[in-house]
Amino acid sequence: MDVESAGAVVLGRDAEGTRAVLLVHRPKYDDWSFPKGKLDPGEHRTTAAVREVAEETGLAVRLGPPLAPQRYPVAGGRMKTVHYWVGRVLDSSSASLVEGYTYGTEIDRVAWVPLAEAPARLSYPHDAETLAEARALPRGTAPLVVLRHGQAHPRKQWREDDRLRPLAPAGRAEALALVPVLAAYGVSAVVTSPSTRCVETVLPFAGAAGLTLREEPALSEEDATPRAVRRVVADLLDRRAPTLLCTHRPVLPHVLAALGLPDPSLDPAAFLVAHHRRGVLVASEVLAPPS
Repeated sequence: MDVESAGAVVLGRDAEGTRAVLLVHRPKYDDWSFPKGKLDPGEHRTTAAVREVAEETGLAVRLGPPLAPQRYPVAGGRMKTVHYWVGRVLDSSSASLVEGYTYGTEIDRVAWVPLAEAPARLSYPHDAETLAEARALPRGTAPLVVLRHGQAHPRKQWREDDRLRPLAPAGRAEALALVPVLAAYGVSAVVTSPSTRCVETVLPFAGAAGLTLREEPALSEEDATPRAVRRVVADLLDRRAPTLLCTHRPVLPHVLAALGLPDPSLDPAAFLVAHHRRGVLVASEVLAPPS
């Protein structure tokens, strides 16, 4: 079985204010690389990326645009895939605390390395290529997470108003599993269809994050129109904050058309992340629901 890992290219500034990247040193291999690590059983790759950065550097980050995954052979004849995102430190005042941080015997040094010096410091050519890709992306992006609600009670078995149709037990489990995944993007606002199955999908995350839901009728199956959905999406892009939008399968094509993206036919509890800067799309990614 292949090895799957996740990490982040965390960009920021060093103590002198110079643009820098966060690197870690592993004494076992005597190498400098980005913070990363293997996924725990059942862990979503986004959650693993944020967790590994926190464990190896002591810093909490949120994920920005995705980077091309790295794939290379490892011991035992297996292949390793490392999923990377650009990372942003959530609390800039804590960024300087990495000096002297160690992570057991695995990481003995953490450092902000100026971008001009980082390619020479990195131990592997593929890491230098990943850094170049991260540097080429615009700074100051924000994610708009477009989520299809979790698995719902079957429509054919529901006799009441469809707006009140709740999540199935599997959907409730998906809603709980989404909490750390959505937190990985630093979501600070939640906008949802007022239908029960959408509200129940985002409520566990909103509760954990201390956020108030904004129920938007234009995102419901009954009230959505292309024009109304475009207006909602444009408003969210203007806000420039990490935002979660939860809606229904029939409404998703309107949302994605407003973003200028093709419809990926999301499964229940799957999501698309549109990374934008001042309303201009920079990158997008489609991610499977958490297990």
